[in-house]
Amino acid sequence: MIVSSISVGRYPGVVDEVEYPVAEHGWSSDFARFHDTPAPYIRQSLVDFLGVVSPEQLHAWEMSIPPLQDEVGEVVIRDPEAATYSAILEYQLPMEHRRPDVVLLMGGGVLVLEVKSKAHPVLADIDQAGAYARDLRAYHRDCETSAVYPVLLLMGGVGRLGSTAGVEVIGPDALDSLAAELDGRVHGAPIAMDSFLDPGAYRPLPTIVQAARELMATGELRRVKRAYGATQPTLDYLTAIAHEAASSHSRHLVLLSGLPGTGKTLVGLQLAHARFLDDLSVDREGGKPTAPAVYLSGNGPLVQVLQYELRAAGGGGAAFVRPVKAYVERYSKRPDLVPPEHVLIFDEAQRAFDADMVARTHGKSTDGRSEPDHFIEFAERVPGWCVVVGLIGSGQEIHVGEEAGIGQWRTAVDRSPVVDSWSVHVPPHLAPAFEGSQRLRVHSSLHLTAELRYHLADEVHRFVEMLLDDQTGDGLPALADALEDCGYHLRISRDLTAAKSYLHDRYRDAPDARYGLVASSRDSSLKQLGVPNDFQSTRQVRFGAWFGEGDDDLLGRSCRTLRQCVTEFGCQGLELDAVLLAWGTDFVRESGRWTNRHAKRYQVPGQVRDALNLRRNGYRVLLTRSRDATVAFVPPLPALDETNRFLLGAGFREL
Repeated sequence: MIVSSISVGRYPGVVDEVEYPVAEHGWSSDFARFHDTPAPYIRQSLVDFLGVVSPEQLHAWEMSIPPLQDEVGEVVIRDPEAATYSAILEYQLPMEHRRPDVVLLMGGGVLVLEVKSKAHPVLADIDQAGAYARDLRAYHRDCETSAVYPVLLLMGGVGRLGSTAGVEVIGPDALDSLAAELDGRVHGAPIAMDSFLDPGAYRPLPTIVQAARELMATGELRRVKRAYGATQPTLDYLTAIAHEAASSHSRHLVLLSGLPGTGKTLVGLQLAHARFLDDLSVDREGGKPTAPAVYLSGNGPLVQVLQYELRAAGGGGAAFVRPVKAYVERYSKRPDLVPPEHVLIFDEAQRAFDADMVARTHGKSTDGRSEPDHFIEFAERVPGWCVVVGLIGSGQEIHVGEEAGIGQWRTAVDRSPVVDSWSVHVPPHLAPAFEGSQRLRVHSSLHLTAELRYHLADEVHRFVEMLLDDQTGDGLPALADALEDCGYHLRISRDLTAAKSYLHDRYRDAPDARYGLVASSRDSSLKQLGVPNDFQSTRQVRFGAWFGEGDDDLLGRSCRTLRQCVTEFGCQGLELDAVLLAWGTDFVRESGRWTNRHAKRYQVPGQVRDALNLRRNGYRVLLTRSRDATVAFVPPLPALDETNRFLLGAGFREL
């Protein structure tokens, strides 16, 4: 889009000086021009940009623009050099629909203002302002090395009202003094406005759902610096293995591990859709296979969501995203069938079903083999070459039959009648499990450690690990404060309505955001409190629409309604911008330790090796789904009083 250095509109007395491609916004100019331009011209520019504007929005601009102009004028009086600083109003973040109200590019850094016509702050507004600053720091090229300050400007407030969660809360009269103070910390050259408004300067990390859409639409993912540096070496290594396998007609098992939120699924999806695989495929009787790679998952909701999004993007999502169960069913019962794919990607490979669970699921035709046994055998049917990639998570075994671990993959390779044709690739920490295997290769790029899901916060996983441990929780408050400083919010309430209101307010101006209600499947008390986590209610959830649709879904299926609930089985492997986690009585603190003694029992005795650990893993999944915030609703039940005190002491902040 080509617009002037001033705005989208044209007004008497305002001269367009230079044109360049810029991100969409309602107004941009230096401080001097912003101060001198009549307020109605600026307001009309914002109207022209947004199109349909409510009377409430017009009134808000009428009330806020003149005071902002006055304060900017005061900044220039204090420091004449500030006349060249830049003011940007209604800046739409590229590739998103969110718009910070005001961005000021100053010598001391960037001020991001969220303007509210209130006299007193609420936590949702504070967190919204903080999120704008966090995302500019994380994903805007020009803000990586600049200070970015979030400010909540309350038009009904007066003076400096304090700082909460790293956000300065002020009345309009205090903007000039705050700007002078922040400018005085590091006074240098401000970010150039045209550079800041370059649409390519802001590249947010896509969610799994957004990544699926982009892969189908363009065949590749946007390049995000943080994600590229963390995952590209891994993708390069997998690419090299595929080329080696094709050239040497060999077979490879690759185990790629990583903590939750480190990008394993993104890597797997990119490999499954890699165009170079078409050139490496071996011709069959009917020509080259149309889908040389397949992404397989035992996670039914993940498959549903990805296929839903890929179909919505206009492609055949089922071609390279398929359920493991159907794949095993097809090829185990038909030894004469040859899989068309050369690359088999097995999601959450550490959770592969053992032989007993496979027999219960598929019947006698499986001949007492585990899922890894089957996949090694399937790969040996493929002509020429094959690569089996197992994506390995940690602490996410939540289904019965998933507790055998990655040792099954070692056993499967060792049992192969052509074991000499296999090479095994593992990250360093998994090497002991494969010690003595032929052609074992250990490579550090096969373990992902950078937590990408949580934007700038890289300690969410450690916080959750410590929280779910049976220790006293020492060190948790400091870690929670560090997460808060990085823009990741831990909130808590014993009032379900208050928790829902916080999320609705927090994301009211972010239609692309996805937030939803999650709860444990083993709890038996939440349904009576307004959380439909029972089997009959959760089975009615359509996961593709729940994760993918927004407020405009006429059927009300979107997670944003906070009406339907998904359990750990419905959200594992997926992510939301925020979760409302209804804490159940199935996993509570008693006498300083976690217990599952109130949980619903498993139906078949002897199937579960460690029920408490499955509960712990279930809550680990629920606590690591959100990118921005986890809001815990702890029902006002006596059985949860100690749990509530523990979470508050750990650093959750009460709404």
